[in-house]
Amino acid sequence: MTSTISVFASVEADLELLSKNLKELIGARHPILHAAAEHLFGAGGKRLRPAVVFLVARATLGGAELTARHRRLAEITEMIHTASLVHDDVVDESELRRGAPTVNNSFDNRVAVLAGDFLFAQSSWYLANLDNLQVVKLLSQVIMDLAEGEILQGLNCFGVDLSLEAYLEKSYFKTASLIANSAKAAAVLSDVSDAQQEDLYQYGRNLGLAFQIVDDILDFTGSADVLGKPAASDMRSGNLTAPVLYALEEEPELKTFIDREFAQDGDWENALALVRNGNGIERTRQLASRHAQLAIGSLASLPASPARQTLIDLADYVVSRLY
Repeated sequence: MTSTISVFASVEADLELLSKNLKELIGARHPILHAAAEHLFGAGGKRLRPAVVFLVARATLGGAELTARHRRLAEITEMIHTASLVHDDVVDESELRRGAPTVNNSFDNRVAVLAGDFLFAQSSWYLANLDNLQVVKLLSQVIMDLAEGEILQGLNCFGVDLSLEAYLEKSYFKTASLIANSAKAAAVLSDVSDAQQEDLYQYGRNLGLAFQIVDDILDFTGSADVLGKPAASDMRSGNLTAPVLYALEEEPELKTFIDREFAQDGDWENALALVRNGNGIERTRQLASRHAQLAIGSLASLPASPARQTLIDLADYVVSRLY
């Protein structure tokens, strides 16, 4: 199986510089923020979003060096992503993220909320200083989408009537919007055609959806050690994802367990068995593969280059995490 390290080998130096810069940008003003920044940006993670920005930039610059604005866009993208994770962990009362204690667990909810707010504010400041109105609009839309996705997830908690389309819409808001709009923003900064900008938006959109769908499968098939959080935690908290929605079509009994929020003895174990033993996980794999292939298809307008090939490899990698 391809590893994330090998996929990102061509932008490894860019990602190392990004991590160093983020710690300096975030942690300079206050000891608590410095500690939170060390915790957040030293916790590993795949750095998928800034890697996409770097790769799109290299694929559209025709061999020229990355500009300072592309590098700053990658930093902004990771700030926004990290801010959303900090706030999500507070809302979800999560204790672990990537196998490490969350900011709210290491400090408290007040510090976590303020750290998330600061990251959003800092990203907005640096975004404005890019002096590109189109890029400002794209990334500002992302911040709205993240909030809307969290609201939709809350409104549909334990909602057994959730449609697959509504699930994909929520997944777009929470995950794919940032990847799609930052990919397009990188193309805007490279000054490519409107058609190519749209192609790269579609690449990011479908890559992001495939990534989230695969994460939702791994929530049922991965171990707690690998996931860095308890297995099947989404269903336990009422966040019904594609494997559950497909299982509900095949197993009407599952609706009963979810409707009563696993309140009776055996409800949780029976629900988990129904999801894991049916066809829902395989159907979800096929859904992820379709979006990965759509992402690859969106790259047809780009000239051949090592960066373009890495973007293709990245879409393959996202799905290969299942095997």
